[in-house]
This record gives sequence, C-alpha cells and structure tokens, in this order.
Amino acid sequence: MTIYIIEHLEPRLWKWCVIEYKHISQLVRKENVWFTNLKKGSKELEQYGRVIPQPVKELSLPRSCLLDPDAPITLTPQDAKSFDYFIFGGILGDYPPKKRTKKELTPFLPQAQIRNLGKKQFSTDNAVLVTKLIHDGTPLQQISMKYKIEIPTGKHESVILPYQYVLRDNKPFISEELIAYLKRKKGL
Repeated sequence: MTIYIIEHLEPRLWKWCVIEYKHISQLVRKENVWFTNLKKGSKELEQYGRVIPQPVKELSLPRSCLLDPDAPITLTPQDAKSFDYFIFGGILGDYPPKKRTKKELTPFLPQAQIRNLGKKQFSTDNAVLVTKLIHDGTPLQQISMKYKIEIPTGKHESVILPYQYVLRDNKPFISEELIAYLKRKKGL
C-alpha cells in the first residue's frame, strides 16, 4: 500500500489547508493518507486520514520519497514503484516560491530519496495527484497541466492561483469546495 504523507508546515490549520487535505483524501482514499506535525486542530482531519502529532522526521520510514521542486531528479514511474511513502510539504505556497520544502523538510529527512515533479510549484492536492499518476505509470511529460489559473470571485474580480494544475477534461483539477471558499473570501 502506498502512503501519501502531508507534513503540515503552517503555523495553524487554515481552512484552505483543510479543504485541500479533504480533496487529497477523496483522491487517494482515507486509509492511504497521513497528516503529520499536527498538534492543534487535528481532530477535524481524522475523517480524512491518519493524524500523527509528530513531525515526519521523527518517524522511521524506509523506502520514502520527499517531493521537493528543487530536487535534481524527477520522479519517474519506474522510480516511483520503489517507494512506499511519498512525503509532501503541507504549505500554503508563496509567490514567488520561498523554497520552504528545501529549507523545512529536505535537510531533516536524510533517509528519504528526494525527487521533483518539475520545477513549478503545485498546490498540495495536485502534487499528490501527479505523484499518484506517475506511480500508476504515467510519465510526468505525458500529464496535461496548466500553470496559473484564474478563479472568478465576482462580477469584476478574480483570484489568480500561481501554481501548476493537472488538467482533467481540459479543466484544472481543483476542489469545487475551494472555489466556493475563494468566492466567499473576496479580496484575498
């Protein structure tokens, strides 16, 4: 069984994070998701996966892979089959990116192999989706994606999300719940 680990790296559990984490759980199923480094507010996430208060660096995870955009090697389908655990930084991305995975995770996981999914920053749920697609046999270069999507939030307003999104039926893979949240939170 493949486990997708989201190392929560934000100071609190933001609503945006919960929505993305729920979307991940729907994508890969609750039994395949672990949320680590969560001390406060984690009760809500128990319905979406296993919640572990400790940081991932305190867990013994043989055959693990950390996804970091700055890694020199890109994940391939053949490579992905050698891992039981895929680790992602649960980060609300900055634009331009601040390379938080490289600073906050990579140095602390010497047992993990480090791979990238290309050089562009993904939303956490899309990073999991791309990893799952690669694990299931689709090479990265065969996955249709769009960089930066615009979400209308009002008659004359929109929010641009500066991340890489998988295209499914020519539409970005994004939670409908997140779109509704963005429309309610005008002026982000």
